Amino acid sequence: MKKAIVGKKIGMTQLFDQNGNVVPVTVIEAGPCAVVQKKTAENDGYEAVQVGFGDMKASKVSKPLKGHFAKGDVAPKKVLRELRLEDISAMNVGDIIKADVFAEGEAVDVTGTSKGKGYSGTIKRWNFGRLKESHGTGPVHRHGGSLGACSSPSRVFKGKKMAGHLGSERVTIQNLNVVKVDAEKNIIAVKGAVPGPKGGIVVLFDSVKA
Repeated sequence: MKKAIVGKKIGMTQLFDQNGNVVPVTVIEAGPCAVVQKKTAENDGYEAVQVGFGDMKASKVSKPLKGHFAKGDVAPKKVLRELRLEDISAMNVGDIIKADVFAEGEAVDVTGTSKGKGYSGTIKRWNFGRLKESHGTGPVHRHGGSLGACSSPSRVFKGKKMAGHLGSERVTIQNLNVVKVDAEKNIIAVKGAVPGPKGGIVVLFDSVKA
């Protein structure tokens, strides 16, 4: 990725384009993000920058993190994310990344943590169909059905779609268009939905498929 920024999902709304068409958008509070640490190939084996987002009271920061922020002379931040950008030569510790790093019309990928749904059955989790509700199936019509083969291989294969925990996963939505950028209010509006609940942390970076 060439550029990226960390932000917070505010919610969804709608805007109108030049032709008067309604465009559903997700509003993201993007930055300002401070560069807390710079990792180099000489010291760390790879190049990346660690950025912080969201101010935090100094009284709530742990002792190790206090030293980490003090070393970079950066105010304490709630969220730390590492961004492996292609070129970080022009970036230094203390630099600020703002919402205007992206422009209207650009394509971005957005990564976040999806909403947790708890323990879910196969119908909700994997879109299975119900079993027939006539004689011989009950008493459960929403279970997963037969799980394995017969005496060979006498086991259930790994990766079998079964009931279990749904959501709370790292999800990336690709090729979302940037509809509006407000650098003064640190707002980026992207077309469509992005992963996670309101208030969830997301990372925007230039689209890999654009």
